[in-house]
Amino acid sequence: MALHLSVFCFSSTVAAGPHNGVRFFSQRTVKASRFSCQPLAPISRVNFKGKAFPGDGVPETKESSLVVCFGELLIDFVPTISGLSLAEAPAFKKAAGGAPANVAVGVARLGGSSAFIGKVGEDEFGYMLADILKQNNVNNEGMRFDPGARTALAFVTLRSDGEREFMFFRNPSADMLLREAELDFDLIRKAKIFHYGSISLITEPCKSAHIAAAKAAKDSGAVLSYDPNLRLPLWPSAESAREGILSIWKMADIIKVSEEEISFLTQGEDPYDDAVVLKLFHPNLKLLLVTEGPDGCRYYTKNFSGRVKGLKVDAVDTTGAGDAFVAGVLSKLSLDLSLLQKEDLLRDALKFANVCGALTVTERGAIPALPTREAVLDAMLQSVT
Repeated sequence: MALHLSVFCFSSTVAAGPHNGVRFFSQRTVKASRFSCQPLAPISRVNFKGKAFPGDGVPETKESSLVVCFGELLIDFVPTISGLSLAEAPAFKKAAGGAPANVAVGVARLGGSSAFIGKVGEDEFGYMLADILKQNNVNNEGMRFDPGARTALAFVTLRSDGEREFMFFRNPSADMLLREAELDFDLIRKAKIFHYGSISLITEPCKSAHIAAAKAAKDSGAVLSYDPNLRLPLWPSAESAREGILSIWKMADIIKVSEEEISFLTQGEDPYDDAVVLKLFHPNLKLLLVTEGPDGCRYYTKNFSGRVKGLKVDAVDTTGAGDAFVAGVLSKLSLDLSLLQKEDLLRDALKFANVCGALTVTERGAIPALPTREAVLDAMLQSVT
């Protein structure tokens, strides 16, 4: 699935032309043209009222267990050797990426039901990504293809500790141009869980499409899951990023953040201080998760909170680790939303999710490294023997 590239070229100039054209995914093979080389309150400006939750705070259960993921799908170019700059890297491994798409594949790899909604270019990379989703049992009927913009690219530098630095090519890329009229509302309304990030909030028309999709999901009774997935280089400024991320904060039922994102959103406060974390807990939130890399995660609900230790591994590439963790959590919640009220079962689900994240960092690339349910269970068994 992942390819090694020793030589490639591209142009950062996006093809000119109108962006109102769109191609809907079909099952037949299409030959595309070659790709040329402060205080936090109030923290919400968008607040949707969906179907009411029962008195115990558990969302109404849908018959399906479908997790619909909305947002970006792109190509990650990852150096084959860690610890080098992009200029020094001798070769790159090409891999499908994009946080919401990673989560969709992660859920499917774990045996769950998932779908992806987003836009790619009508180019070879775009159709390759659609095929990768299909090969991984992700419903891709909600994908759209733009003939006037290219599929986004991200070059990812891997430091010697496995952490990443990003350089993006999206000026604009197709994912930024998804319009509300192109949304598959029938698919959105089937979701038991609707998951998204914040990158789709940066520019129009995708921002309006994002808000419309989330509103439709909320109105149909879906649980909304939010991982801000902060990527500062993509935002006009740090302040616009903070404002954009918090603008939809109160609509989410489940939020996952990293320690770095807590510091960013609270403007430098201590992410290890529970009082600081709880500033991000809004009245309608069912679960707030804080990931701590190899140390595991913390969880906060209205009734209980705690920490679940992680699985220590040798990190090769941390790309997609947080997405694998989210996929692990959502795969469990899609089967049983009562986990939100049962701490012992929630802790078991978070142990599972921690291992999902840990296994992902042992390989390069995001989607290629996402584990299967069997691999996670084996690793959990080995960790206690």
